[in-house]
Amino acid sequence: MNLQDLRNRIDALDDQLLAVLNERMELVREVGELKRSSKSIIYRPEREKQILDRLEKRNAGLLTRQAIDAIFFEIFAVSRNLELPERISYLGPEGSFTHQAAESRFGAMSEYLVLPTIHSVFESVETGRAKFGVVPIENNQEGIVIETVDFLRDKNLTIVAELMLPIHFTFASQSDSLRDIRRIYSKDIAFRQCGKFISEYLDGLDVELISVDSTSKAAKMAAADPESAAICSSISARLFGVPVLFDNIEDSDQNRTRFLILSKDFVNAKSNDDKTTIIANLPNTNRPGVLYDFLKDFNDRGINLTKIESRPQRGEATFRAWFLVEFLGHVEDPAVQEIMHKYGTHLKWLGSYVKVS
Repeated sequence: MNLQDLRNRIDALDDQLLAVLNERMELVREVGELKRSSKSIIYRPEREKQILDRLEKRNAGLLTRQAIDAIFFEIFAVSRNLELPERISYLGPEGSFTHQAAESRFGAMSEYLVLPTIHSVFESVETGRAKFGVVPIENNQEGIVIETVDFLRDKNLTIVAELMLPIHFTFASQSDSLRDIRRIYSKDIAFRQCGKFISEYLDGLDVELISVDSTSKAAKMAAADPESAAICSSISARLFGVPVLFDNIEDSDQNRTRFLILSKDFVNAKSNDDKTTIIANLPNTNRPGVLYDFLKDFNDRGINLTKIESRPQRGEATFRAWFLVEFLGHVEDPAVQEIMHKYGTHLKWLGSYVKVS
């Protein structure tokens, strides 16, 4: 079989894919009509997980689980836009890693609201200007995003889903030679996370490192400065048309950022592989054993705690703290219900959602 024969077979399969996808979208449209008539929620992460898990079990070909997820998340996003177009806000600028995270779940077709601060993302969802908001919550190299944690306590939004994004940096420049580069733009955190590349590849060169607000801005500046380069995301390099000289220049290939998708009054059904996030504002924390007793309640019920972060009680003269707590399980689980009832108003439920991390 020659190359043209193979291309003809691929074209025929593409025609079949198009027909099947259109058939699927017709069913999606009918589902959307039923959901609108019953005022049901369109975005169902637990249902998407069921589909992906089922497809992985049936898969007998070359596609990996990662490839299946990438293909079908885009199909899900197109489907949701047919059911009910909704606006998604995210922490900008355009071309940021949060932008990349948002598109990985809501697709390229969705209507996006690019906002400058985490607070503005929370506010856009709280006021209804956006149905969903996407914000970073933690990086496994740099730790927790304090602003996100504080607004989770202060605002009345719920966590719809979490998603994990591998963080890869590129070295982008209009110059073909490192020796012609005089300036490198990037965000301070990116310089830290790419220190080995900078010391090894730029050793002995007269290059100024210029810190800017975002890696996306770095790419934009490099696009206008032929004697410069940017350490940025691949999406921002493409967005501003800056050629990529080197990919994956970060020190650690284990660099991951976790993001949260937020909404108002959103409750996920159980998926049998869930995580729950709560705020614990425990009374009498100056008394010995208060935090121990609280954590022991989880241990006694066989609930696996995955995170506890303390934050100061601002506005007080004391050094009391409140806690962000995450554990495996769903708020509807009987053991979790026992704890929620025991501590009552001292706990704030933020969401139960499909576990990714």
